[in-house]
Amino acid sequence: MGLGIGGVLEQLIGPPGGLIFLALLGLALMSRHHRLGRSLAFTGFGLLYVASLPVTAMVLLSSLEPANALTAQDLAAADNSPQAIVVLGAGRRYAPELGQETVNGAALQRVRYAAWLAKRTGLPLLATGGLAHDSNPAEAVLMQQVLAREFAVPVRWVESESRTTYENAKFTAKILKSEGIDRVYLVTHALHMKRSLMSFAKFGLTAIPAPTAYEGRGWKIGVRSFLPRAEALFLVDQVFHEWVGMAWYWMRY
Repeated sequence: MGLGIGGVLEQLIGPPGGLIFLALLGLALMSRHHRLGRSLAFTGFGLLYVASLPVTAMVLLSSLEPANALTAQDLAAADNSPQAIVVLGAGRRYAPELGQETVNGAALQRVRYAAWLAKRTGLPLLATGGLAHDSNPAEAVLMQQVLAREFAVPVRWVESESRTTYENAKFTAKILKSEGIDRVYLVTHALHMKRSLMSFAKFGLTAIPAPTAYEGRGWKIGVRSFLPRAEALFLVDQVFHEWVGMAWYWMRY
């Protein structure tokens, strides 16, 4: 998905914004159109409740997250021979304790796993992510800094122009193909992997999933799975974002 108006529309349509709006619309209509208003309000509040359940988040996450993470056997497999590692940016934040911009928590999860993978395989690393603003560097540069300073892992290539996952793939392919590289480990959140693979395949790169930060693995089915939680609603919103992103890429590209 792009930025700006598209992002605002997504927030208005998807959970929780769209469901709250639907419920409020129903309440507003009840005085003149009681049956319709009651139906809309009931539907909006009901869907909001369902979207807030951990069991809903678990089911929806299973539609996106790869079933398996990389194993030592995968890394050692003879037919599994990537030429590089690509790590996707996930955002930035200003760290007052450091007095500077740095990667956010989600990006740090990806960077940490990319560093582990680079040390385990000895493969060169490419960081991709743009969105530089004011005098602050792009996300890929921030990742390069963290990898070098905190994990002692050098970054060979920095792709700093992309604004979306689709552009991550497009500009990364241009860099790597110029060096004869067409097979990579792709590091991103497990939730984000399906859309990322879809994008990289579009530009002729064979991307082997190297997912990290699984969200659906730690929860167990029980009584609390059917009690609303803010964390579950956040994850359902993230799933919705991925679905919208994949639909947008399919229609536009």
